[in-house]
Amino acid sequence: MIKPEAMAAGHAGKVLDMILSAGFRLVSLKYTRLSEAEAGKFYEVHKERGFYRELVEYMASGPVLAAILEKDNAVQDFRKLIGSTDPAEAAEGTIRKRFAESKAKNAVHGSDSDENAAIEGAFFFTTREQY
Repeated sequence: MIKPEAMAAGHAGKVLDMILSAGFRLVSLKYTRLSEAEAGKFYEVHKERGFYRELVEYMASGPVLAAILEKDNAVQDFRKLIGSTDPAEAAEGTIRKRFAESKAKNAVHGSDSDENAAIEGAFFFTTREQY
């Protein structure tokens, strides 16, 4: 998912180009905006953490671009492509190094496992949209 600050800064096309250039196939793509309730549900796993409220407000602050991507080793390769959560620690050439504003506003979200990728894909896309 391309997050609100990256969308507002006009980086969506550049981020998608990096993703496609890295060999990912775009299965589904959706421009949408999360309500605070939806953002809270999406990030429910972090509910007990101190940053949860700020994260929910941020994710509801503007449109996002949700995507389902395919590639061999997709989760692992995507995590490498996006870089560390903190852009100051992200490797050169990663999405977060290039486009993130801060650890909190880090440009993109990537699933951390195949299981979570399936759950997160179903959050944004109907079965018919996941082809």
